[in-house]
Amino acid sequence: MAVIQFNEVTRIFQRDGKDFTSLAGINLTVEDQEFVAIVGPSGCGKTTCMRMAAGLEFPSSGSVRVNHVEVTHPGPDRAVVFQQFALFPWKSVYDNIDFGLRSKGLAQEERHKITMHYIGLMNLQGYESAFPHQLSGGMQQRVAIARAYALDPQVLLMDEPFGALDAQTRVVMQEELVKLARKNPRTVLFITHAVEEAVYLADRVVIMTSRPGKIKEILDVKQVRESQDWDRYSKIEDVMDLESFVHLRTRIWKSLRQEHAGTDH
Repeated sequence: MAVIQFNEVTRIFQRDGKDFTSLAGINLTVEDQEFVAIVGPSGCGKTTCMRMAAGLEFPSSGSVRVNHVEVTHPGPDRAVVFQQFALFPWKSVYDNIDFGLRSKGLAQEERHKITMHYIGLMNLQGYESAFPHQLSGGMQQRVAIARAYALDPQVLLMDEPFGALDAQTRVVMQEELVKLARKNPRTVLFITHAVEEAVYLADRVVIMTSRPGKIKEILDVKQVRESQDWDRYSKIEDVMDLESFVHLRTRIWKSLRQEHAGTDH
């Protein structure tokens, strides 16, 4: 059971000798195999939440727990996918995915089976020997996601993983991630600026206030998705045309616009 818990989390930085509050009183539970996306204005602490779950930053007060154990450092139960692809440039597609499996001490036959499985799932067949500089940005991010899934982590932490991609490639990657998430569910915390992306991918969408970041609202997208059977559509544009999708997207945009305009403060 991979559960992420934020309990009264506040994060205070120091800048020019003054305290600077990034997050204030965050309470959030991401359930086992649930896909939760966080959206909010720039500087509201979205990425800080992800980094604390990863063990790369720590609360000033409160606690972050994974599997009911307080996070004090990075661990193999959590894999991180960043906006920048973070691949080893000197390793091939195959070796980039295989690298983490080697560190786990798995036998060569088992590593090969797992690596080829995720190469297939991410449509990377034929590129096993290619190096990152020979791939498009979208294909590089496919390798990064395949590498994360191949490690079989309980938790996936994704910080705007499609933010550096062009619009068309981003849509393709969103569709690929939906397929992968349905076939191989994990507990996912997904950070994004893109409202449509959050609604399309997530089971729940967390809307945050402007700085200091607080949770303003949480929308249950999964209930709507399942009641309207969004998964019968193979293309994202077909889902985006649905009235139920448009309603959720508009609701989130209005909430975020209030934060940008400062009308809630």
